[in-house]
Amino acid sequence: MSIFTPTNQIRLTNVAVVRMKKAGKRFEIACYKNKVLNWRSGAEKDLDEVLQTNSVFVNVSKGQVAKKDDLCKAFGTDDLTEICKQILAKGELQVSDKERQSQLETMFRDIATIVAEKCVNPDTKRPYTVSLIERGMKDIHYSVKANKSTKQQALEVIRQLKETMQIQRAHMRLRLLLPGKDAKRLKEKLKPLLQVVESEDFEENLEIMCLVDPGCYRELGELVRCETKGRGLVEVINLKDVEEGDEKL
Repeated sequence: MSIFTPTNQIRLTNVAVVRMKKAGKRFEIACYKNKVLNWRSGAEKDLDEVLQTNSVFVNVSKGQVAKKDDLCKAFGTDDLTEICKQILAKGELQVSDKERQSQLETMFRDIATIVAEKCVNPDTKRPYTVSLIERGMKDIHYSVKANKSTKQQALEVIRQLKETMQIQRAHMRLRLLLPGKDAKRLKEKLKPLLQVVESEDFEENLEIMCLVDPGCYRELGELVRCETKGRGLVEVINLKDVEEGDEKL
């Protein structure tokens, strides 16, 4: 007995499915694993490297292709490439529980790594190891958010960890050069942004060696530039003021 296979069905296996509901109907596209996030971050530019097939489905697992009329009604076009791009950008990535857990564990580790790179113990100026940060994140029961970047979450983690451990962002060491006639007035304006003034030297211009919080760097640079009409200087000496060796507990 011959087996009949409908011509509008395409069987795909080992795929990452991106799903979107629009105009009351469900639409899905079949992508290669790990490529969707690369596309969304901008790391992957070639759509053919992301899509397993340039088709839009109502159900990828059953191979049921969406009707042209439904696509036009929902997306206002029957251009499959354009529709795939819309679904890729705004659709929901379907992953198994095992894959989701693996993704969250990777993000947890990445967040801890960023925090360890940016922070020190304020008493000793020594950096924390990634494993110590991970332990601290577990102690505060930090829950990773899959839809937020690891950098955003790292800044959130730093704020939360301050409540349970001695931690702060490592200071930047800067050299400021302020024109003579503006120096005194500008120094007073800069004071709230300077954590530590290490030295001051005044000849024709005022030279200040100081430590600042990285979060204030942009504001400080903008203030010096505007107040001195571009004649002042902000020079980064060290991105992180740290002592050698990891912090041990």
